[in-house]
Amino acid sequence: MLDATPRDSVMERKGLVSNPCKTCQPVGAIYAALGVHGVMPHSHGSQGCVAFHRMFLTRHFKEPAMASTSAFTEGASVFGGGANLKTAVKNIFDIYNPEVIAVHTTCLSETIGDDLHSFISALELPKGKRVIYCNTPSYVGSHVTGFSSMAAGFVNHLAEKSNETTGKLFVIPGFVNPGDMREMKLYLDAFDIDYTMMPDTTDVMDAPMTGNFELFPKGGTPLAEVKRLGDAAHTIALGEWASEPCANALKRKHDVNFDVLGLPIGLAGTDAYVMALSKFSAKPVPREIDNLRGRLVDSMLDVHQYLSAKRVAIAGDPDTVLGLLQFVLECGMIPAYVGTGTPGGNFEAKVDTILEKYGVAQDDCWRKSETDYFELHQRIIQNPVDLLLGPSLWKQIAKAEDIPLVRCGFPILDRYIHPLIPIVGYSGALHLLQMIADTLMDRQDALCEDQDLEFVM
Repeated sequence: MLDATPRDSVMERKGLVSNPCKTCQPVGAIYAALGVHGVMPHSHGSQGCVAFHRMFLTRHFKEPAMASTSAFTEGASVFGGGANLKTAVKNIFDIYNPEVIAVHTTCLSETIGDDLHSFISALELPKGKRVIYCNTPSYVGSHVTGFSSMAAGFVNHLAEKSNETTGKLFVIPGFVNPGDMREMKLYLDAFDIDYTMMPDTTDVMDAPMTGNFELFPKGGTPLAEVKRLGDAAHTIALGEWASEPCANALKRKHDVNFDVLGLPIGLAGTDAYVMALSKFSAKPVPREIDNLRGRLVDSMLDVHQYLSAKRVAIAGDPDTVLGLLQFVLECGMIPAYVGTGTPGGNFEAKVDTILEKYGVAQDDCWRKSETDYFELHQRIIQNPVDLLLGPSLWKQIAKAEDIPLVRCGFPILDRYIHPLIPIVGYSGALHLLQMIADTLMDRQDALCEDQDLEFVM
């Protein structure tokens, strides 16, 4: 693929995607379902589909991603998968005994037109058990929209409203790692806010080693809290693509108002999150959070001369990319290329808004939604950058063009520990800053003449 990348011009394509900046919707749907305790994600399709989706999540988190399947064969592909789903649901409740089965569709079941609502309505379920569903064909959207569809599915099927408010803040964290969710919770706890976070994959996809396998780890949002979301006082949706559909679903169903914020990446992104929590709690910003911010600003000033005017290419999930874009601009870097594979949401306009905020001309930054790494590679060949920022899918381009890569976002398949270390919040921004600065300074050391090698920088 890399040898075939045109080096003298950019090849225009309309119907072909090569090395996409995304994976398919069911990956996100499984991840969202794993964030609710006692839930078994279920893939309504072939065994090969769920095997790939589980493998993709397992390789990123280095933890087993559990999910079941309707196991389509040729017969189900022709006559429909209703019988397979009925058998699968009975076996799952008999053998694994989850509280809820969360069904998502695949390319195959969507193409043949399986009606999940009809299938599930006709099922005889054990007392107290539920089956919910969402539609996630892989030929549209991405893992991010699959995540948002499943999160909204929990609200649509399970959220109830009584006459008594819980007074809780409902926080939708977006498609982020468990380490990021833990960091978000630290801020909620600092303001002493009573909250429900859903989905919540802490202690699920980063469960500690105990020596015992647990099919349903202790983490995840309790189902009792999911059912009471209709009584929440307010919703904060972090990330428009991954979280706003869920907030909208709760607003439509139970009239719970919401605010949509970007992911709290970098200085301004975290500031917005902190001020939203301060407003909800009617409390001033705690000193410990203010101190975290001060340390980040101090560190940004310390390393600015090594980051200033460095050209960077950013790719990945749209919510993450927009947060990273704003952060590199805060650091004085130049975003030369910004891309995502997830469609919708007017991505380019949001990039333009951020560029305008920091006084960067639109002509200085190429940006595009529904792009792929093949196109990004072509453009980087024509006008190289100093740094690549995003998931492991940059790796071949980084090697081919000898450009350093800072891994962040999803997926990171070729390194360890990343899902446990946050990139959100002031501490997450400090971690990002360290990785970016270390990478660029390592590059400077590697390329300089011996007489220019500095021990003190």
